[in-house]
Amino acid sequence: MTSPLRLGIIGLGTVGIGVVKIVQRHGAMIAARAGRPVEITAVSARSRQKNRSADISAYGWEDDPVAMARREDVDLVIELMGGEDGPAKASVEAALDAGKDVVTANKALLAHHGQALAERAEAAGRALRFEAAVAGGIPVIKALGEGLAGNEVLRVMGVMNGTCNYILTRMESAGLSYETVFEEARQLGFLEADPELDVGGIDAAHKLSLLAALAFGCRVDFDAIELQGIGAIATHDIRLARDMGYAIKLLGVAQMTGRGLEQRMTPCLVPEHHPLAQLDGGTNMVVIEGDSVGQIVLRGAGAGEGPTASAVMGDVIDIARGMRLPVFGQPATSLVAAPPAAVSTGAQWYLRMVLLDKPGALAKVATLLGETGISIDRMRQYGHDDAQAPVLIVTHKASSDDIRHAMAALPGTGVVVGEPVALRIEEV
Repeated sequence: MTSPLRLGIIGLGTVGIGVVKIVQRHGAMIAARAGRPVEITAVSARSRQKNRSADISAYGWEDDPVAMARREDVDLVIELMGGEDGPAKASVEAALDAGKDVVTANKALLAHHGQALAERAEAAGRALRFEAAVAGGIPVIKALGEGLAGNEVLRVMGVMNGTCNYILTRMESAGLSYETVFEEARQLGFLEADPELDVGGIDAAHKLSLLAALAFGCRVDFDAIELQGIGAIATHDIRLARDMGYAIKLLGVAQMTGRGLEQRMTPCLVPEHHPLAQLDGGTNMVVIEGDSVGQIVLRGAGAGEGPTASAVMGDVIDIARGMRLPVFGQPATSLVAAPPAAVSTGAQWYLRMVLLDKPGALAKVATLLGETGISIDRMRQYGHDDAQAPVLIVTHKASSDDIRHAMAALPGTGVVVGEPVALRIEEV
């Protein structure tokens, strides 16, 4: 009989327990599909006494995750504790150095150390798989690395943070403010311990950096991502966008241009007819454009016990079958850093600002935009009173550089009240 693949799980939170449940519930099915039994031999977590929704009493226990990674009765280490450094990084390195394969859901670790870990894994002849690190249960890593390997990828884009999508869609459906829905999301347990990881776009940007490396055959470069969260989005932005035929989404986009690799994770307006605009709640969606396949859309649960554990087990079964693929689709030593594109591809922009309601205010704004190289496509004034006039402007195509300069200069006109908001209108 073929020897079993012995798993060691580091981290018994939501996803870790989800993996335990799948192995316990579907052992015979997994063995049939993998061609060998897959069993858990040891686990590690912060507390041994914590009440969990699965029985782990039959497994070996390690308080130290690094010791867990080095156990002789473990062939494959599943790292689910999270964190870009510290014990997570140390345990993955220890596992690879001990000749073990690794499966991880840790996007922060790979976004910051992916190149070094990939080189380490491939030099040792071990697998390092991370399907669960991006978009939960959606098999987007497998799609890019295997199913679409014969395509030149032109663009990858998507909604990759379910919490942000929940907040934006809830603001629209209930007419609630950002602050109200943020607190609601906190009470429901949707937010990370550091909420900025979610609403600041950092979590989603980690995922985008991994997809870009796979899609364009380059080194992971998280620091090159243009990053903006959703905190400045108001309910009336969402309503006005919908009136114009758009929805506002925190959208990640990566594409190779003549200037280099463009990566951005920012709130954007997307046409309401596109599947991205119709995405509700905590669901994720990734859109891949290939030169041969055209545009494909992958949609599914972006987080949660079952979906993320499902992605982990997909990687485990591939390893049990003997699959040994380069971490980022081609040998890590062949990957080079792509020059970051300093200026985003031109696009139309939605500009929202509040002006003092006095003669010449709008003319000053129009003049400044013209001097910055930005022309106005359409303009609308709404809900003004005797002192202030909210104004919406949609521009013709302009670069993000020009928009950034204009936004910085607008307060200097003396007619703009508060901070203006600029959102890209994405062509999808």
